[in-house]
Amino acid sequence: MTDKKAKDMAGIAYRALDDKKAEDIRVINIEKVSVLADYFLIASGTNRNQVQAMADNVDEMLHKAGYTVKQIEGYQTANWILMDYGDIIVHIFDRENRLFYDLERIWRDGESISLEDLEEEKV
Repeated sequence: MTDKKAKDMAGIAYRALDDKKAEDIRVINIEKVSVLADYFLIASGTNRNQVQAMADNVDEMLHKAGYTVKQIEGYQTANWILMDYGDIIVHIFDRENRLFYDLERIWRDGESISLEDLEEEKV
């Protein structure tokens, strides 16, 4: 069972992506299929500036909530930014690279989660 911390982090990251108009935000619970993390968040943006702004907002919101990023890859090129927070991993793509890498297909054994699912236990 995923811990509340991971669910909280995923919810914060989701809302941070949504705040910057991310396209097609997906949350995949991978805890049963991988030891890498509990959740993958996948989103895309229309251009380099938006992709970087999305990453900046995720980092700022998670930092304010007390969570620290372990590693960020790809920020300069911004065609695929990977943000590793331990319990969650955020993937922010430009449209072309998201289609090319198709992480949703690769991680199809994980469970697709909605924002409502992430927030249901917070009451």
